[in-house]
Formats: sequence, structure tokens, C-alpha cells
Amino acid sequence: MTNGIGGSTAEQELAAITPWADIAPAITAQERMARLEKARRLMGEQGVDALLIGAGASLNYFVGLPWGASERLVALLLPRKGRPIVVAPHFERGTLEADLSIDADLRLWEEDESPSELVVQALREIGGSRLAIDPAMALLFVERIRRAGPTLGVIEGSAIVDGCRMYKSPAELALLQQAKSMTLEVHRRAAKILRPGIRASAVARFLDEAHRAIGAPRGNGFVIVQFGRATAFPHGLPGDGILAEGDIVLIDVGCTVQGYHSDITRTYVFGDATEEQRHIWNLEKEAQAAAFAAAEPGRPCEDVDHAARSLLEKAGLGPDYRLPGLPHRTGHGIGLSIHEPAYLVRGDRTPLATGMCFSNEPMIVMPDKFGVRLEDHFYMTDTGPKWFTAPSPSIDRPFG
Repeated sequence: MTNGIGGSTAEQELAAITPWADIAPAITAQERMARLEKARRLMGEQGVDALLIGAGASLNYFVGLPWGASERLVALLLPRKGRPIVVAPHFERGTLEADLSIDADLRLWEEDESPSELVVQALREIGGSRLAIDPAMALLFVERIRRAGPTLGVIEGSAIVDGCRMYKSPAELALLQQAKSMTLEVHRRAAKILRPGIRASAVARFLDEAHRAIGAPRGNGFVIVQFGRATAFPHGLPGDGILAEGDIVLIDVGCTVQGYHSDITRTYVFGDATEEQRHIWNLEKEAQAAAFAAAEPGRPCEDVDHAARSLLEKAGLGPDYRLPGLPHRTGHGIGLSIHEPAYLVRGDRTPLATGMCFSNEPMIVMPDKFGVRLEDHFYMTDTGPKWFTAPSPSIDRPFG
């Protein structure tokens, strides 16, 4: 094979990888404090006295705790005025103090105590009666807090949380850029190890090892490797595909850098593309370009989806979500979560603004034949969108 597809081995490509040199700086404590102050301003607009953030991406965003949610309540209670409060299990004190990147009041609970009561007691101390809650918090915790404080006014806090997280700072953009640049290099090397008979699992394993070698200590954040007919399903089919000459190859993979995600898809042919494969690939590239061109500051997110979908409909695909055509939204926000608001989809009228980051992936599905997804990401500036990674040039030279 030529043009960057095949001709090498996993061992050769892994040996050639050097750790990423252009390391983006970590988020500072000062930036996290600015995030908390912005949240407080938004809380004032919403008329709430405090914001409760549970373990997960948003807790990481605000206070630097990279903990996942579990059956135990770990949360930040942010009053509109006063010191932030972190509620967590007592036995986690050491880890909590090591991970926490801001100064906060620690309210620790033993296993036989109610963390919900701790939250409500802290609210009483600050004189709070209206509480906004992280939209990602489990209903179990929300209901326990309602029972512990039956007179509380509880609202869903997405206007505050998303109002902060949707707009990335220069430091966040640098971390996202590193993750995406690393993944594109891993993609390029993965294409070179392809050969007839290779299994999807072997490619996925290489992608994980390559991500670790280049500087992503957790390897793949996720991975989809599909060959042939399996590419006609946006997230693939069960089983371990085997590559054959003439197959469409679709690889969708990402990693994280200090919690910030990459998520890049490349589609190409192992061998010579048929006329139909080439035609659909070119339409996909045109749709991706149309979406990018429509991403003008101030326009609603849904306009980007409309631009891609309209181009495909004019080419005889669709309409709407019908197949053959584009079965899902054109793109999603990305940051500390791989999918996060806002979304490039009909009905999302969020105005495009500086700092927003999106995937651009108007996938075309040809039912029971193949699918083509080209996925790159862009970020909004005052003057328009900018690519994190350059789109794939052609079906014959997917990496230039």
C-alpha cells in the first residue's frame, strides 16, 4: 500500500514515537478562582444563593478534583458570597487535600452520617434558601437533599455550569490543542500498520499503546475501529472485524490531556476506492467545509447543522435524518467532557461565541454498505472559527 496506508508494523511505529514536546501548562489556581467568580455572577442572575456541583467533570473544572461520581456524595457547595465548601467522605481527606487546587472549607462525613444533612446545614449557615444543582448530579443525591431540606427552593443549574464551561480560556484551548494534535499523529501512524487480515482489536490496541507513548498516560479515552459494512453504523457493530482489500476503514479515537479531550475520526479505503466510495467521501468533505463556513460569531448553533444537512440534501441524501444521509447532529461541544453543550443540531439556538469548541462530523451513512465520517474540531474566535486540526485532504491521501 502507499499514500500513508499500510507498509509498516505496530512495532516499527511505536519505536518511532517520541513523547510530545510541546506540553500545555496546567490550569492555575487563579484561573479556577476566576471560574468560581463567574459562576457567582451567573448565580446572581439566576437568583440563587448557592450552587452544588457533584463529582465529575464540573467538579474538576471548578476546583481541580479529578474524581468520578460514585454512590458517595462528593460535592462543592459554592455560596454567592463566602468561602467555597467541599463535602466529602472523611476517609478521603488525604487524597482530597492533595488534589484540591483552591482554598476551601472541608465538611467531611463519616460512613454512618448523612452528607445531604451536611449540605443543608451549610446552606442554613449562609442563610441560603435557593439552591442550583449541577445538571449532571444523580437524581438519588438531589432527592436526598430535597428530603433533608424540604423548604429549599431547588433549581437545575445548567445555566450557571454551562455558562462557565462552554467558553474555553486560552489555557483550555492549549490543552485541547495538545490532545488533538497528539491524536492526529497517532491516527497517521495507525494507518501505516494496516494490512489484510489485521483485526480491529489489534488496531485498537496499537492506538492505546501509541497514545501512551506520545504522552497520554491513560491511553485511549475511547476507540472505535470499523471495517467494511460495520462503518455504516455510526458507533459500529459488535465483534472483532477483519480487514480486507477494498474495505472502508473508519477509526474514531481520542485521548485526554489533563482531563481535556480529543475526538478525531478518519475514514479512508484500504486499497482502491470505488466510484461510489469516492463520491460519498467527497460529499462528506464538502459538508464538513460547509459547516465550518457557517460557524460565524453570533449565529445560532443550529445554523451549522443546517448548512451541512442542506448540502447533503441538495446532493440527494436525506432529507433530515433519513438514510442514506446524515443520521445524527453535525457536532458537539468538547472540553472536560467529550460531549458537552452547546450542540450543532437543529433546535440549539445558543449563539456562537468566542471560546466555544465543537466537533465537526456530518457523517454520511449508506445503509448496509459503508459510512464516511470525517471529524475534526474547531474553536470560535472573535472573527470566526479556527481548526484545531487540518481536515483530511482526500480519500487517497487522508493524511496529506
